[in-house]
Amino acid sequence: MVFSALVVATSGAGYVLGSGSIVDIAGLCYTCTGTMMVAASANTLNQVFEIKNDAKMKRTMRRPLPSGRISPVHAAMWATTVGTAGTALLACKANDLAAGLAASNLILYAFVYTPLKQIHPVNTWVGAVVGAIPPLLGWAAAASELSLNSMILPAALYFWQLPHFMALAYLCRADYLAGGYRMLSFADPTGKRTAWVSLRNCLYMLPLGLFAYNWGLTSEWFSFEASLLTTGLAMGALSFVLAPSQKSARRMFHGSLLYLPALMAGLILHRLPNEQKEHNNIHQTSEIAGVLRGAELWDEEERARQQREDPKHSRRAQSRPPVAYASVAPFPFLPVPVYVSPEAHEF
Repeated sequence: MVFSALVVATSGAGYVLGSGSIVDIAGLCYTCTGTMMVAASANTLNQVFEIKNDAKMKRTMRRPLPSGRISPVHAAMWATTVGTAGTALLACKANDLAAGLAASNLILYAFVYTPLKQIHPVNTWVGAVVGAIPPLLGWAAAASELSLNSMILPAALYFWQLPHFMALAYLCRADYLAGGYRMLSFADPTGKRTAWVSLRNCLYMLPLGLFAYNWGLTSEWFSFEASLLTTGLAMGALSFVLAPSQKSARRMFHGSLLYLPALMAGLILHRLPNEQKEHNNIHQTSEIAGVLRGAELWDEEERARQQREDPKHSRRAQSRPPVAYASVAPFPFLPVPVYVSPEAHEF
């Protein structure tokens, strides 16, 4: 549930950041709904593949599959259905790029990251890639393309996940070991290496606020706020480095939980409209105006031609009331107005 909520929130933030001056609320809802369906599918497949592992861990043994409340076949069928439907919804209501990112992330999470957790500690870095894709999906749904400034939030998510999950892996070492997962903290009894990985990735996030401003994604205020937030998270990681313990790891974990929503709120609050999206909107408006102007010119030329060929018929046509327009009434059940034809007065 937490995983799916995080995916939906970050994809929604990516959609807002990729929009122009006006955010399409309907498009945002369709994107979040499709993303939620794909995330639920990936999460369900993950639990289908890890039934035995989850049954050995205290924090997961009461899930529906290990507890026997739902059968694996039923869960797999539901995951396949909802994942296909979510991808189709994104393809129909957003675009193929967003649908392709969603399908790719589902495959990466369920069929690469999930089995890798039982093979090698690199699974944490692969999982960070999985978590960084949803905001790209949202941006693609809004802008129909990806650009350099679309990478700010995905980069922040990638680097944020490493201290977040390193702290979690340190706190739950016994549980992960019982479940058969390969985590970096298993080969790090002192916790020093785990702590240094956390601090290093916090430091990688420090320039992201400045990049967001220089690349035109946000105003200059965000660069200041992001630096303060990241410095606070880095201080928590530094305390973990200086004194690795359950207390310092828990402090850093709780700090990471506060950091992400604060960062996304700052991005949305100080965002600048996506220039490429605005340019595309203006271009589309110009094309529509050109088509309408072309139709008006064609009508004028047609009327001029008819006047040259039959001046008398042209005068009668101009004096005739607009029956075609009158027939399009706001109340379709009313009869069409009957006009007296000017030809009737000629006899």
